[in-house]
Amino acid sequence: MDIDNLFKNIKTKLLSNAIIQNVKIEDKTYLHAKHASHEKNKFHIKLIIISRDLKKTSKLDATKRVHKILQDEIKNHIHSIQILFE
Repeated sequence: MDIDNLFKNIKTKLLSNAIIQNVKIEDKTYLHAKHASHEKNKFHIKLIIISRDLKKTSKLDATKRVHKILQDEIKNHIHSIQILFE
């Protein structure tokens, strides 16, 4: 999967969840391209999630919810994910 399709999938899944109002996705793969563990089809991404509900919960619980929503993408296409809640 290329990065554009990955971003579309992530955005669709997160925004279809009623508790998430908006999401911004950044590709940070270029920061890790020279690392020995870098895999060509695995990406490093940063998510900035706007959610009143997730902002009210602990960061750990909010992160677990996002991981559950994106479990297939994390397993198959994401090497590293950074999540910020606003």
